[in-house]
Amino acid sequence: MYTIIDIETTGNGIKGNKVTEIAIFKFDGSQVVDEFTTLVNPGCPIPYFITGLTGIDDQMVQNAPTFSDIADDILNMTENAIFVAHSVNFDYGVIKEEFRQIGIDFTRKKLCTVRLSRSLIPGLGSYSLGKLCSSIRIPLVDRHRARGDAHATMLLFERLINMEGADGVFKKFLNARSQEATLPPHLPKSAFTKIPSKPGIYYFKNQKGEIIYVGKAINLKKRVLGHFYDKSTKEIQMCSETAHIDYQLSGSELVALLMESAEIKRLFPPYNRAQKRIVRQYAIFAYEDRNDILHLAYNTIKGAPNPLKIFYGQTECRAYLEEICKTFSLCPRYCHLQQTHAACSHHEITTCEGICKGEEPVEHYNEKVKEAISHMKLLASEVKIIKEKGRDENESAVILIADGMYKGYGFIDNDSDVSTLEDIEAFITPQKNTIETESILGAYLLKNANIQITSPIS
Repeated sequence: MYTIIDIETTGNGIKGNKVTEIAIFKFDGSQVVDEFTTLVNPGCPIPYFITGLTGIDDQMVQNAPTFSDIADDILNMTENAIFVAHSVNFDYGVIKEEFRQIGIDFTRKKLCTVRLSRSLIPGLGSYSLGKLCSSIRIPLVDRHRARGDAHATMLLFERLINMEGADGVFKKFLNARSQEATLPPHLPKSAFTKIPSKPGIYYFKNQKGEIIYVGKAINLKKRVLGHFYDKSTKEIQMCSETAHIDYQLSGSELVALLMESAEIKRLFPPYNRAQKRIVRQYAIFAYEDRNDILHLAYNTIKGAPNPLKIFYGQTECRAYLEEICKTFSLCPRYCHLQQTHAACSHHEITTCEGICKGEEPVEHYNEKVKEAISHMKLLASEVKIIKEKGRDENESAVILIADGMYKGYGFIDNDSDVSTLEDIEAFITPQKNTIETESILGAYLLKNANIQITSPIS
């Protein structure tokens, strides 16, 4: 027994996406044996754009039953029947959430007429309900209303179930191990099965081949499958648009994180929210005033001549300069940490030896500033090479940090003759140093201090 179902909703996200209309056709494989259709009061306003699409407005549902009122009807009609819908994961997910909110666990076997159509009627340009029905001459009236769409889906399902080879396809799709009911409607199973269980990054693409999301994973297959089980609004919408998945192996989580960050910055996929921001850079620099006193100061990167150290936030930049000021007994006033023409009186930095009061010789103070500058340049000139697992057992991955900045990553065959920094640089794919890469590498080096390599690999 099958129940072919369509719903209209408020479109406010899966947890706030409330049913406004539902239609169910109970089908025994040869004929419709029962039907249930009703408007539903969602208990919240219906957005204007939804009314424009469906024609359902607040006034129409004002006296309609709530979902709780019709819950028993839905349970009874779908009991011991397979839940069928066009892009079934959407309808099923919304209804399951409606039941969850009234304390009922709703679980049914599922079939998706999009995926069934792709298998039994291959080669069509589009598998949307409207275009599919038009292609195979199925009448579709009252579009974007629950009964109209459900009736067309029922006619489509009746056509599919009687096609040659349908028995094998239906058994395969109903097999719990096949994952067919879990996969997005437009994604061929072959595109998923080829994904390895290895570290790397993955790309979700829509039917036009456009990249809509980039992610990283220690286990690519497991992480991608996790998207299909996620019932958040963003995930359901993203998965419904996904028609192909590409991937790149990284060998390790660290390289995957760096690859993901670079690709998000390069591609700006619509479903990636993090790492899209363009961050303003700040830098510490030095200059000498008319009284021959050396100053340390900070400004945006454009306003900092010959920067000594670059930061990706004003707070971080100022905090670093405060530490330099304390460590080398400098004056907060001459480090531009305190705006005053009088003697300094910083509430935290009390190590000033009196340059601002005329109590410390300029030459002595300038020597301390030069020591601080040398310290910053020394740290910035350090070369760090991080060695990680490669994409297979025959290679290693390397990440290069030089001049205090992330330079890039690369993969080196284990039998390659690599003994100098210049040798390593030949394998490095140059990358941009960003606030995200600094955060990724900073956290890694802090956690794995014993893995840090500060000289070329021998």
